[in-house]
Formats: sequence, C-alpha cells, structure tokens
Amino acid sequence: MPKALPVIDITAPVCCAPVAAGPIDDDAALEVALRLKALADPVRVKLMSLLLAAPDTGRTGGDLAAAVGLSESTVSHHLTQLRKAGFIDSERHGMSVTHQVRRDALAALCVVLDPNCCR
Repeated sequence: MPKALPVIDITAPVCCAPVAAGPIDDDAALEVALRLKALADPVRVKLMSLLLAAPDTGRTGGDLAAAVGLSESTVSHHLTQLRKAGFIDSERHGMSVTHQVRRDALAALCVVLDPNCCR
C-alpha cells in the first residue's frame, strides 16, 4: 500500500525559500509537494485553465462540469482538492457556488519553484 502524505493546512499561499536557493527542509518540501499533487490531474489542470480564463466573478460548478463533460459531483471533488491546496476560493450564492482562482497562491508557487519565472 502506498504511503499516505500527512494532512496539513496548505490553504495559505506557499511561503518558503525558492527551491533553486538550495536544499529545502522537509516541511517546506512537503508543502510544495502537496500543492503540486493537487495539480497533478488533467481534469484539475483543465479546471484551473477554465477558472483562469473566467471573468472576475468566477464560474459555477455546473458551468465547469458542462465545460469538462463530467458530472457535477466529480467536478465538485476536484474543486475540493484545489480548494484544500489553496488554489481556489469558493463562495455560496443561494443554491449555487461560485469558484475563483487565487492568483496569489499560484504566483507564490511559481516563485518557490523558480524565483525568476515572473520577471
């Protein structure tokens, strides 16, 4: 049976020294790995792409499900993983939930992976 990664709160943007700055400690490596694990699924990458292209008001789960051709419950599972990793925010409006990308979290991950990526 594969070893399960520990559950830690990774909802805040990653905040550690860049990987390129030298060897990082175990805790920082775990934080980065858990975020990358959340993105290591083609459906989640596509959902992130759709959310990044969405207007500032975000998109609903139903809209996203139709766009990727999956059930709303399956898309909800993927969105939960992205939310737990801190990549999206979700807000309930009556019977629907709107999802938006947390660009600060993506930018922080980019800087941790390569501090020169956004220059």
